[in-house]
Amino acid sequence: MKFRSPGARWAVLLLALAAVSVVAAVTATAQPAKKQASYVIGVSNTLVGNGWREEMICSVKAQALASGKVSSVKVANRNGGPAEQNADLRNLISAGANAIVVNPSSPSALNAVIAQAASRGVKVVSVDQRVTAPQAYNATNDQVAYGRLGATWLFKQLGGKGNVVEMRGIAGVPADTDRHTGFRQALKKYPGIKVVKQTFTGWQFATGGKQILDILNSGVKVDGVWTSGIDYTIVNAFRTAHKKLVPVVGADNNQFLKQLMTIKGFRGAAVTNPATIGGVGTAMAIKLLSGQSVPKWVKLTPQVWDNKTAFGKKQIKANYSSSRPPTYSARLQVKPWTTYSTKQLFSCKGP
Repeated sequence: MKFRSPGARWAVLLLALAAVSVVAAVTATAQPAKKQASYVIGVSNTLVGNGWREEMICSVKAQALASGKVSSVKVANRNGGPAEQNADLRNLISAGANAIVVNPSSPSALNAVIAQAASRGVKVVSVDQRVTAPQAYNATNDQVAYGRLGATWLFKQLGGKGNVVEMRGIAGVPADTDRHTGFRQALKKYPGIKVVKQTFTGWQFATGGKQILDILNSGVKVDGVWTSGIDYTIVNAFRTAHKKLVPVVGADNNQFLKQLMTIKGFRGAAVTNPATIGGVGTAMAIKLLSGQSVPKWVKLTPQVWDNKTAFGKKQIKANYSSSRPPTYSARLQVKPWTTYSTKQLFSCKGP
C-alpha cells in the first residue's frame, strides 16, 4: 500500500474541488437566463383628430414603457364605427396582441370579437366607455355622473329657469348615451329649464364652435350651454358673435381652463374626464397578463371645477399649463394605476 503525505492529500482535494467548481460554472452558463415577461399591447381607437383621444393613446404607450413588461404597442387608429373597429380588433388578435385596450364605438356591437379574443387568451380592457361583454374589463370615468354633475351646476346657475343648449358627442356611443342619461336626470329636477337645441358635435371642437355660432346667429335665446367636453370653441363663438357670455359647462381641457381663469365676468365649470384613463386600462391589462386580479370595472368619480369657488380656482390653476395644446386633458396621472413620468407621457413613445 502506498501512503501519501498530508500535503499531497490536501493538494488532491483542492484539485477535485476546483474541478467541481468548473463543472458547476459551465452548467450554470449553459442554463438559459430567466426571461422577463414581454407582452404586446394592442390599441383600438375610432376617433382621429381629437386631442383627447391622442393623449389617451400616449398614456397607453407611456404606461407600457414604464412597466418594463411590454415589448411593443400596436395601434389601430382610424375614424369608424363598430364594423371598422371589429375588423381592427381581429387584426390586432392576428398580429399577436396579448392584450387590447379599446375605446369602443358601441357598448355591445364588439362583444362577439371580444369573446373571440378571450377564447385565445387575449385580455380586453375597454377605456373611457364601457362595453357589456362579460369577458372584458372596463376603466371609465363615471359618465352618467359627468352629465348629471355638469347639468346640475348649470341649472343652479340659471336659478332653475332658462333656455339651454345640450351639445352632445357621437350618437350611439356609450359615453354619449351615459352622459345624456345624467343630463336628463338633472333636468327632471328643474322643470323651469328648457332645452332649446340639442346637437351632436362628434367631439370635434371646430364642429361644436360652428354649431353654437349658427344657433346664436339664428336669434334663439340661449341662457346657458352644457357641452360633452367641446368647450373652448363655444366660448370663442359667443365672442365672435358679440354675444354676452352665458354659463358654460366643459371638461378639463387646457384652453377651457385658461378661459375660466382669464376671461373677466365669465362663469363656467370644468367637469373632469382624464384622457389618461388609457394608462389605467394599460396598467390593468399588464396586471392581468401577469396573473394578478383587477376589478371588473374601475370607475372614476368626476369633479366639478367651478371658476368662482376656492376649490375650483385652485384646481384650475394647478392643472392649467401654458405649454400644452388647447385640447390637452389636464389630469396627467390617475393614481395608483399610472406610474409613467411626465416626460414619458409627453414624448408619446412606447416600447
